[in-house]
Amino acid sequence: MLYNLLAPFAEESSLFNIFRYLTFRSGGAVMTALLLSFLLGPRVIAWLKSKQPHGQPIRSDGPESHLLTKKGTPTMGGVLILLAVAISTLLWADLANGYVWIVLLVTIGFGMVGFGDDYLKLTKRGSKGLPGRLKLLAQIAIGTGAALAVMHLTPDPLSTGLTVPFFKEILIHLGWLFVPFAVFVMVGASNAVNLTDGLDGLAIVPVMIVAGCFALIAYLVGNAVFANYLQLHFVAGSGELAVFCAALVGASLGFLWFNAPPAMVFMGDTGSLSMGGALGAISVVVKHELVLAIVGGLFVLETASVIVQVVSFKLTGKRVFRMAPLHHHFEKKGWAEPTIVIRFWIIASILALAGLATLKLR
Repeated sequence: MLYNLLAPFAEESSLFNIFRYLTFRSGGAVMTALLLSFLLGPRVIAWLKSKQPHGQPIRSDGPESHLLTKKGTPTMGGVLILLAVAISTLLWADLANGYVWIVLLVTIGFGMVGFGDDYLKLTKRGSKGLPGRLKLLAQIAIGTGAALAVMHLTPDPLSTGLTVPFFKEILIHLGWLFVPFAVFVMVGASNAVNLTDGLDGLAIVPVMIVAGCFALIAYLVGNAVFANYLQLHFVAGSGELAVFCAALVGASLGFLWFNAPPAMVFMGDTGSLSMGGALGAISVVVKHELVLAIVGGLFVLETASVIVQVVSFKLTGKRVFRMAPLHHHFEKKGWAEPTIVIRFWIIASILALAGLATLKLR
């Protein structure tokens, strides 16, 4: 909004020219989202507590320690993240950019699905919310709309193309298969973050790391000079998503203040589904879907552990892990929660660096 209001006056005053720079507006988005989180956090948490006297329902089949340490903690803290991200993006991004609206609407849409799931869990006082099929169908519907919009806005041949890390000239033309592929990326990323969100602070820091990486990727891919120098596929207009990513970094950092062990609030499906969907949508726009699997490799590992556990149990009747997702396996082995969380953060950082390396190794 500031860009749309003040950038036209840039020629008359050098003071307003600064609003044309993505770097400045990205920095503004980080600080705005962070300050909003600090200002709104106590009020949102107090409101959630008033509506949730018993806190988030704890699974009876989960680690025993959760029944003692996490009982009574309110959920739906993702509302705070959504507010900070949405307000910061609307304030600092170019609202004439279609990609910004696609990603923002995917984030809010997936957040609404998660909100419905959290609400049913609270009202029914159980660990089951929306039926799995209904939740999946809602995510697929939102993802399909976003994929079609991305195809419409992106010029050929990139509109339905899939780029491959490390290979500068390879562009796989998916045709209409791009739509189910893009939906798979968005829905998969959304549910992968959701599976990772099981310990205090475990999911929010990797989300922040991935968002920071994609802020850089969006900035480079959306800049013709840098894209040509790094031999990346240039996507005009995608650089504006750096502002959204920056807002997500600031909101995540602010939420971590309240979600650090011992957590004052959980993000719930409201936060995890929305943030995962946002990261998936951004990767689809900037044509770095496969890089998302590297940068967000921790989410992939957590999801793979669940898949392996289910397949192994159904085929052989035996479990590979003591409990899935993977972080619960280490809890069962006796690792302290802060130890698991910090080590997983380290893994997420290493994978993020590996993913960023694909920008240069061509």
